[in-house]
Amino acid sequence: MSRIGKAPINLPEGVAVTVDKNTVNVKGPKGELTQQIDPDITFKVEDGVVTVERPTEQKRHKALHGLYRSLVNNMVEGVNTGFKKEMELVGVGYKAAVQNNVLELNLGYSHSIYFAVPEEIKVSAETAKGQNPKVIVEGIDKQLVGQISAKIKSLRKVEPYKGKGIRFIGEHVRRKAGKTAAK
Repeated sequence: MSRIGKAPINLPEGVAVTVDKNTVNVKGPKGELTQQIDPDITFKVEDGVVTVERPTEQKRHKALHGLYRSLVNNMVEGVNTGFKKEMELVGVGYKAAVQNNVLELNLGYSHSIYFAVPEEIKVSAETAKGQNPKVIVEGIDKQLVGQISAKIKSLRKVEPYKGKGIRFIGEHVRRKAGKTAAK
C-alpha cells in the first residue's frame, strides 16, 4: 500500500472538507480551494480526519492514491496557514517594487519588467539598506505560489560566475571559476 496515500489527514480547527462525486472542497480561515478527483478514489471524512482509499492494487490506482492524498493535504495546509516563497535579487542596481498587484523589476536589462500577479496571490517587495532586495510571494494554493515564484525567477536566472540573478533565500548556487591569466 502507498505510504503517502494511507497516511490520514488531520483537520485543524476551523477547516472543513466536503466531498461531492468527483470534487473535494476545503474551506478554512484563509479561503476556499476546490480540486477535481478521479471517480475511482474515495475520500472519507470522520471525526476531523480525512482518509483516502483506492479500489484495487493497480499501478494507476496506487499512483492516484498518493497523488490525491498529497493534493488534499496541501489544500488543508494552504487554507489553514498558507504558503510563502522568498526570493532575493542579487546584482548591482537590481530593484523590485509592487503597485496594484503588478511587480516591477529592474534586473540589469535596458528596460523594466512588469509582471502581473493573479489576484489569489499576494506579492510584496522589501528593500533594506545594505541588503539585497527581497520579493515575497504568498498564497493558499501551493501549486500557484510555486509556479509564480518559478516564473519570476526565470526572468533573470542565477549565473554561475558572479552569482547574479534571482534566487530563493537559502538556495545554494554552484559557482564556477573564471578564466585564469595566461603566463
